[in-house]
Amino acid sequence: QVQLVQSGGGLVQAGGSLRLSCAASGRISSIGAMAWYRQAPGKQRELVAVLTSSGSTNYADSVKGRFTISRDNAKNTLYLQMNSLKPEDTAVYYCNCDARTYSTLYNTYWGQGTQVTVSS
Repeated sequence: QVQLVQSGGGLVQAGGSLRLSCAASGRISSIGAMAWYRQAPGKQRELVAVLTSSGSTNYADSVKGRFTISRDNAKNTLYLQMNSLKPEDTAVYYCNCDARTYSTLYNTYWGQGTQVTVSS
């Protein structure tokens, strides 16, 4: 099994910055794409940013130019740097990855979620 443990998040004023982290652990043999999603109250979960194993990135239009996704392969850790935060960025943020262990094929795993609240 693979565990994704998130950290970071919290309350920040509009225009501020936060960094989210997501550390993967377990008997991991390979990690594929990693991504951040978010879910605001009353809304569906949406993709925020994705980082493929080859290093390609893709962002939701609403966060382009403000958010940056990155990963530290040595630490199996995914990051989301969020700058110029807006109240509409308020949501629970989830990390996600496709990973293979020494005993399983690729599966999709989710972090526990972390609240980001941006005050106006």
